Amino acid sequence: MTNQLETVKAWVETIDHIQLTSSTEVEDAMLLFYGKVLGLTEIAKPEALKGNDNTWYALGNIQLHISTEKNANNEASRRHICFQVADLKEFEAHLIAHGVEIISVGTARRRHRQPIPGYNRFYIRDPGGNRLEIVSAKSR
Repeated sequence: MTNQLETVKAWVETIDHIQLTSSTEVEDAMLLFYGKVLGLTEIAKPEALKGNDNTWYALGNIQLHISTEKNANNEASRRHICFQVADLKEFEAHLIAHGVEIISVGTARRRHRQPIPGYNRFYIRDPGGNRLEIVSAKSR
């Protein structure tokens, strides 16, 4: 019997960008949410893409591209991006002050059906209906 485990070359090095979509009706709310509420830095698109209907943001070495599409149905999806923050309670208060609804999970808001050891987390949806997980390491 031959060894079935092979050495596999890792081709993927990192995430370059993530694209989120929304309907055109909430485009302004999306840009306000990502630029002002989350405080991401808008970056210039390459010259060849400046005519495209989207806005780009930087988050460390990863780019977040926000664009519009017809019939966007993000509200029904469980797919999500997870953002890590230093202080979950402080960020939660910031979001609530901006009218962002914290999605309850489990029986109590702070209890998650699938807890991750060492982390606290909750979910929100952006104005386009995209699901976002917010996480921070538990204090020791």
